[in-house]
Amino acid sequence: MGKWLLVGVLKDVKYVEEKCVLSFLLATEHLGPPLCPVSGTGGAAESGRESTAGARAAGQQTDEMRLHFLKNTQVTCNDGTAAGFYLKEFRGSRRWLLFLEGGWCCYSKETCDSRYQNIPRLMSSLMWPQTKRGTGILSAQAEENPHWYNANIVFIPYCSSDVWSGTGPAPNPPPRPRAEYTFMGSLIIREVIKDLVPKGIKQAKVVMLSGISAGGTGVLLNIERVASQLEQLGAEAQVRGLVDSGWFLQSKLQRSPNCPETVSCSPEDAIKIGLRLWNGVVPDRCRQLYKRGEEWQCFFGHNLYSTLTSPLFIVQWLFDEEQLRMENIYMGGQSLSEQQWQYIQNLGRELKNTLTDVTAVFAPSCLSHTVITKSNWMTFQVRGTSLPRALHCWDRNLEAIRNNRTPAKGCPFHLVDTCQWPQCNPTCPVLMDQATQQELTLVQMLVAMGLDLQKLGVDSQDADSLVSMVSNGG
Repeated sequence: MGKWLLVGVLKDVKYVEEKCVLSFLLATEHLGPPLCPVSGTGGAAESGRESTAGARAAGQQTDEMRLHFLKNTQVTCNDGTAAGFYLKEFRGSRRWLLFLEGGWCCYSKETCDSRYQNIPRLMSSLMWPQTKRGTGILSAQAEENPHWYNANIVFIPYCSSDVWSGTGPAPNPPPRPRAEYTFMGSLIIREVIKDLVPKGIKQAKVVMLSGISAGGTGVLLNIERVASQLEQLGAEAQVRGLVDSGWFLQSKLQRSPNCPETVSCSPEDAIKIGLRLWNGVVPDRCRQLYKRGEEWQCFFGHNLYSTLTSPLFIVQWLFDEEQLRMENIYMGGQSLSEQQWQYIQNLGRELKNTLTDVTAVFAPSCLSHTVITKSNWMTFQVRGTSLPRALHCWDRNLEAIRNNRTPAKGCPFHLVDTCQWPQCNPTCPVLMDQATQQELTLVQMLVAMGLDLQKLGVDSQDADSLVSMVSNGG
């Protein structure tokens, strides 16, 4: 088949929000002018940025999440600085939304040193702001977050680099020796819940543990422990999980045999190595399925899901840009091999297969990464149902079951796109021209990708019919 040029640039691990793909052609992010605006690592900038609605209400105490450091000073970030959480209370509410930030991981001295140098806020609390304003499902504005704006919202910053799995020992007091890091992601979650007891979490009716990217995987890894901890505290809350873009597939491509000497390990190798460094833990029922040394398989949702008892809602783009990044599919100037191309074609189909038995799921056929903290998260739909609506239907269904009532009909929460191609859902995030803030036409997009339209047999007159073909599933 030859090779297609795949356009994309990795710069300071920043990712693009808007994507556009035509049927058999794939374009990933192109950072910087004139193509795309940039969001922060793993959606962190999106979740912390002031929304338009939030800005209008600036100064209202209820809109801001305020930083609290953990009372237990032995549980820390990677560099030994205090871990903590941001809290926005809603008086009288018995609903709690706990959010785990994303941002991949590090798994060796080399990868952790590089991370500490380039993205220190994911390893240290030294530069954390005192307040944060939430967006998407973390927003305090009803028009942006119709069903959770009036909950107690807890944003837990990611500073442990361990996919929220670590239980490692504490380091020496800061300043730490250069080679020493501590990995305490799972312990940080435990301590946050302890510190929320005086705030009323024991009286909660519903506690939803949510997260994006590595934070989403962190939900899968920790939800049973959170449920058990709250039960031991005497809480009667139903603990639920919301996993956004944390449902990854295992790598199919051959990798360098030099891992961990090289930085570009496969996700499996990174987790295998990291688990030892982090003193990482996985849920007991999943761990029992695998022999010693194979516990890393519990980091993958399709292996872990059936062993969990807490209700879970999975949000997953079928063509997740981070899944592609893990296969080195997006680097600038890199040609796409037939093997990589086959991987992309199979990705959506394989992801769909792993989601078949998931009770509650929202999976659009789009090329993107994370959604629940985006200000425009209400605009994406599968078969006419938005994500907030699907979450509300799931919520109503769980309440009905809990109260021995018949669940309402016509309120869907298992929503997986049936069309086959990236971007075949017309509500997918689109590619924008950064200079003009205008949506790129199909032909403009193909040119921007560096593709020869003549060779592809595409001319301007064909553009509309091609767009129609993609929107109808190819």
